[in-house]
Amino acid sequence: MLTRFVPRVLAALLVCLAVLVTGCSSGDGGQAESGSSAPAWARGMPTVQADRLPVEARRTLRLIDDGGPFPYAKDGSVFGNFEGELPKQRRGHYREYTVPTPGERDRGARRIVTGSGGETYYTDDHYTSFKAVLR
Repeated sequence: MLTRFVPRVLAALLVCLAVLVTGCSSGDGGQAESGSSAPAWARGMPTVQADRLPVEARRTLRLIDDGGPFPYAKDGSVFGNFEGELPKQRRGHYREYTVPTPGERDRGARRIVTGSGGETYYTDDHYTSFKAVLR
């Protein structure tokens, strides 16, 4: 009788173990970043969903997607990443775009920076810090 019971118990334990292990998996392919899914280029950075950006930044994203026209002459110019806040890339990889700031008479401090690999970053403090924009 005991010889019939042991295989059933072992089988049940194996099933429970499989369910437990599968249930503990994040299922995100290792892309989780602070509870949200982030692409590899955004790992280790704060992130923001595009729809959570200020309305002016969302308008700038639409202009970028549409290829312009842009309201500022410097929009689309090479961003040098001299501050080193973004991942190191060859010169010309990054482009910057102005995000208008209500009440500012000049370009203000807000920018969107894009990378030639599809990366998008937002800064509201003139390159002191960035958030990876998840779209």
